[in-house]
Amino acid sequence: MATPWFEVDWPAPPRVRAISTLRHGDGQSPPPFDDFNLGLRCGDAPENARVHREALVRRAGLPSAPRWLRQVHGTGVLRLGAAGGGGEPEADAAVTAEPGVVIAIQTADCLPVLFRSDDGLQVGGAHAGWRGLAAGVLEATVASLRTPPDRLRAWLGPAAGPAAYEVGEEVRDAFVSREAGAEAAFAATRPRHWNVDLYALARRRLAAAGLPLERIHGGTRCTISEPAAFFSHRRDGRSGRMASLVWIE
Repeated sequence: MATPWFEVDWPAPPRVRAISTLRHGDGQSPPPFDDFNLGLRCGDAPENARVHREALVRRAGLPSAPRWLRQVHGTGVLRLGAAGGGGEPEADAAVTAEPGVVIAIQTADCLPVLFRSDDGLQVGGAHAGWRGLAAGVLEATVASLRTPPDRLRAWLGPAAGPAAYEVGEEVRDAFVSREAGAEAAFAATRPRHWNVDLYALARRRLAAAGLPLERIHGGTRCTISEPAAFFSHRRDGRSGRMASLVWIE
């Protein structure tokens, strides 16, 4: 039976766990959602995603069902307690200090960013598509973690990579017009189009928020270029969703 996730590669205290799922894992979703889709609103039958979510809890040994968000490409951050409110609240990031609360960030090209404090008492996750990244979702998450930024570590999960993610003027202007030096993350491809390095932009934002660069990990996997491993909305038009999860044991 294929394992539908991989362990996040970052230095972490023993009590902090983090994983990121893959598109395949003996799931039941048909193409183009094959096969371990976790998204309820991507076009796949919602029951398939529910079955996969339950299987993930069992197979990964999660301490509780993940706390899913209704992500809207904004900057809202929720602080999650042990008592869940039910449903999927609207937000693009979440933090917690409660053991057993599993934060889940869904993506299929956007950038998932996970956080943890050095003492293992705070964890968080953010959904950083280009709109949320430009608007400050990472800075908002760092500010919500109740930990000095130089005592945090961040992990940049699978996202549309710099060699494959082409954007137009709207995206470039959203960063370059507000942030000196952001143009270095854009490489011209054709008139009024650029390849964008979301990872570089995220590192810039996190560093400006106080995280030393050596405390920012990941940023090596491209969802567009790795079809066997990852869903990609940009590549396929219609696709399932993966999840990056973090929790305190």
